Amino acid sequence: MQKVVRRFLMVLLFLAALAALAGGAAAWWLGQPLRMSAQTLELEIEPGTSPRGVAQAVVQAGVQTDARLLYYWFRLSQQDRQIRAGNYELTAGTTPRSLLQKLVRGEESLRAITFVEGWTFRQMRALIAKDEFLKHDTVAMSEADIMVALGKPGVAAEGMFFPDTYTYAKGSSELAVLRRALHAMERRLDEMWEQRSADTPLKSPYEALILASIVEKETGRASDRGQIAGVFANRLRAGMRLQTDPSVIYGMGESFDGNIRRKDLQTDTPWNTYTRAGLPPTPIAMPGKASLLAAVRPEPTKAYYFVARGDGSSHFSPNLDEHNRAVNRYIRGGN
Repeated sequence: MQKVVRRFLMVLLFLAALAALAGGAAAWWLGQPLRMSAQTLELEIEPGTSPRGVAQAVVQAGVQTDARLLYYWFRLSQQDRQIRAGNYELTAGTTPRSLLQKLVRGEESLRAITFVEGWTFRQMRALIAKDEFLKHDTVAMSEADIMVALGKPGVAAEGMFFPDTYTYAKGSSELAVLRRALHAMERRLDEMWEQRSADTPLKSPYEALILASIVEKETGRASDRGQIAGVFANRLRAGMRLQTDPSVIYGMGESFDGNIRRKDLQTDTPWNTYTRAGLPPTPIAMPGKASLLAAVRPEPTKAYYFVARGDGSSHFSPNLDEHNRAVNRYIRGGN
């Protein structure tokens, strides 16, 4: 009887030793980098994919391991139902443990798109259309359709999006990115409007946005931005026409060939600030934060005119005679 008991105990000890060895091997495997077919792999997990399907997707993406091992690991971790759908980037050094952490946390690989200060909405759309990682859900939509989809029916798209770099997960929709840029502009504009000068001639945040877009397009040197805004503020207070070429060019649309002529300045459009008083009906581009701030808090100045010197800076004049002399000097090459 004692011999039987001794043998039984020996079997138990042997099985315990095997279990310990197996546990040690499992712990070792969980911490070892997975072999991959490339330094970087893209993994896409569709919504509703089962834990077993996730393991198979990992292997199909180029991870060189047994899908069953990954599946058993997912199950034993008791986190298998917490794995999130998305697009992930797997890099060299990824272990089974870090892989599961990435999938559970939803640490998707992010792309980036940059909208540049001074761009028009048409330029934004062209950039979005070329982005291979976005879902192109606005291709067949007009600008008006897009604004309806974004909850802004009847609002012109021009200037309503804040120029910045936006990150997104692969497969995100164009509308999702545009919505973020729209909300960013709304927040910035509200912040700037709260800081407006007491004597501003602007009557609403939208007017501030329009003026900021003009300042953005007129500014060649950042240090001149505040004074350029001051010139336009002076003109608005005095009831003078803004006479700003960028708004005329915007109104010309695709007919603009790179040169602005006298007949263009005389051809009336809603954006021709030579033929019409006040601000144009919409922004003419996306203004950045500095231009928004300049529009609501322009630099005090006695100038009503300015002309480009040709080096990016501007010459400011308080009266027409001095302005004409500056034009003769910097534009016509006179002395």
